[in-house]
Amino acid sequence: MEHVVILCGGKGERLRPFTEDKPKCMIPVLGNPLLSLQIKLLSLHGFKKVTLSCGYKHELIQDYFGDGSKHSVEINYLIEETPLGRGGALKQALKDPSVPKDEPILAMNGDIITNLALSQVVSYHRKHKPLATIVTVPLKCDYGIIELDESMNATAFKEKPELPFWVNAGIYVLEPDIIDELPDKGDHEVGTFPALAQQGLLKAFPTQAFWKAIDTAKDLNELRNDCEQLFLQSFLQTDFAPALAASGK
Repeated sequence: MEHVVILCGGKGERLRPFTEDKPKCMIPVLGNPLLSLQIKLLSLHGFKKVTLSCGYKHELIQDYFGDGSKHSVEINYLIEETPLGRGGALKQALKDPSVPKDEPILAMNGDIITNLALSQVVSYHRKHKPLATIVTVPLKCDYGIIELDESMNATAFKEKPELPFWVNAGIYVLEPDIIDELPDKGDHEVGTFPALAQQGLLKAFPTQAFWKAIDTAKDLNELRNDCEQLFLQSFLQTDFAPALAASGK
C-alpha cells in the first residue's frame, strides 16, 4: 500500500482570522504549512502517491505543492465544486481512477499532526481484515480535575488528565468496498462508521503517539508549544559528552 487520500477541503471557520486568506491545512506550524508536515510523514513511511481532496482556496495548495516531486511524492488533486462533507469527499476520491481499486488505502484529515508509525496501522489492518480501521487516541480533559473522597475532602489534583475514553484521530485504513457504505454528501462519522461498528466491520487502532487536531486558535497555539517542547526535549537528550571531552571542558 502506498496511496493516501487527505481531506483538506474545509474552510476552518473557527480558525479565523488565520484562514481568511488560506485553507486550514496551509496554516504555518514552525514555518511550514501543516499539510507539508503530513506529507513528509507519509513519505517517510513509504506513501508516495497522495490524492488531495480540496475545496476552499485550493489554488494555494496546488501552487505550493505542485505535482509533489519537490516533496518526494506524486500528488493528484480532486476539487469539490460544492462542499461534499468528509464522507462525500472520501467517496469521490475512492471513485477516482488514480486511487487503487484492488487494495486498501490510507485516508486522513488534513487538519491533524502526529508522529504515529503509519506502517503499523496498515499491518494491523491487514492482519484483522475489517472493512475499515480507525485510529483512536485517548480523550484528554481540557481542565485540571480534583479528586474527592466520600466526605467531600479534596484528596488530589490532576492537571488535564486522560479520561477512560477514546476519540477518532481522523486516520483510517479503508477497503475499496467501503465505497458502497459512504454517503454521496455528508459525514462518514455520522452514518457510515456507526453502521460498520454495529456489523462488526470497524476495527480500532488505539495509540498513545503524539497527535493533535487543529480546530481553533487555541489548538494552534498548543500545537506550536508542543512542537517547541518536543524539539527542546530531543535537543536536550543529545549526548554532548564526546564533544565536551574533545574540547577539554
